[in-house]
Amino acid sequence: MFPSVLIVDDEAPILRTLAGILSDEGFDVVTAQTGYEAVKLIAQSSPDIVLLDIWMPGMDGIETLKEIRKEHPYLPVVLITGHGSVEAAVQAVKLGAYDFIEKPLSIDKVTVTINNALNFRRLEEEYRYLRKKTLEKHSIAGQSPIVGELLHQIHIAAPTDAWVLITGENGTGKELVARTVHQLSNRSEYPLVTVNCATMSEDWLAGDIFGYEKGHGAGGRRRRGKFEMADKGTLFFDDVGEMDKETQGKILKALEGGSFSRVGGGRALKSDVRVIAATSKNLEEEIEKGNFREDLYFRLNVIPIRVPPLRERAADIPLLFSAFLAEFAAENGAAPKTFSEEVAAMLSAYPWPGNVRELKNLAERLVITVEDDAISPDHIPPPVNGSRATLSAEEIMRIEPLKEARRAFETAYIKNALDRHGQDVADTARALGLEPRSLEKKLRGLD
Repeated sequence: MFPSVLIVDDEAPILRTLAGILSDEGFDVVTAQTGYEAVKLIAQSSPDIVLLDIWMPGMDGIETLKEIRKEHPYLPVVLITGHGSVEAAVQAVKLGAYDFIEKPLSIDKVTVTINNALNFRRLEEEYRYLRKKTLEKHSIAGQSPIVGELLHQIHIAAPTDAWVLITGENGTGKELVARTVHQLSNRSEYPLVTVNCATMSEDWLAGDIFGYEKGHGAGGRRRRGKFEMADKGTLFFDDVGEMDKETQGKILKALEGGSFSRVGGGRALKSDVRVIAATSKNLEEEIEKGNFREDLYFRLNVIPIRVPPLRERAADIPLLFSAFLAEFAAENGAAPKTFSEEVAAMLSAYPWPGNVRELKNLAERLVITVEDDAISPDHIPPPVNGSRATLSAEEIMRIEPLKEARRAFETAYIKNALDRHGQDVADTARALGLEPRSLEKKLRGLD
């Protein structure tokens, strides 16, 4: 099936010429001479792309673009501009047009632009499909400009083989960005293998990456490392800023040479991998402190992608919250809960130190604990509701009897620990030396 192109231009000779050339190039072509006619044809024929003249009588190209965007937000539109209309075309791009081409038209330029726009649309469709597959898809969902820029960066990075360094605070969705880049890459049919640099000792990390020869490592058996497992795919270093400098040197040598040896072995092995790394640390500051190798940083930082914290995209918070409520309600076999504009304003005003992870945890908690169909401001706990989460140390010291003081201290201590760990119950439980179920039970008691 050939891609279909709708050409919109009030000049009949241009329509005939361009339609004939694109038909010869293998496109199915539909034409319209007014913006009104174009909007109707889009609804009827669902073209894959629109070539839209910017200067037309009646509804001009800008107004036509606005109408198209209302009903077809993902349909790529390329503006055709005449002399002196480039400024208007740039405005149209800001309104959602994919690109613009100037008259007199070059057929090579037209076909290249059309193919690029269709490829971009395919990436968008693949990304939207991926977003539906897991709950974590919502971490980078949204309609704010900053999320649009993030998606644009992902679309630029994904089709290449360049290394990517993803930065952002804890809980923002850096791992999801890495997985999306991999799934939209040419290596998507091969594995994405994750190395968690924050949870392993120095010796174990090197063995986990490079593998062990027989007689070395746990159990004494030969074991493939993640470098081998990721061959032809992507190797993802999560929390790369936590990697010790000795391992950094080994990694850099292996990645630059494309060869490595298992721990306890001397035989050189080959592996073709693309590298994506993520960190919540400022690696430039870590370099100054002597904690991170500058040469590895520059090798990793070919395409930098910054994942914004939730407080910088407050407009997306109600959308994310609604999506999480629906997901968790479906998991629990319940109808999605609604919430008022007052709740939305309350959520949007909170800084979310734990970012999307914290918002997701709150949504799950409310789905489970709120029996009403609608979530009201009274259901929103502190500090999200704007009130203080816990008492100060001085206030706790004045509480009587001892039983109540002990409870107040435990409340303050646990909530402070949750804030430090981005509201992640599992991470907090490990840090406090508790089982996650035990901590969850305590949290229910504190509520």
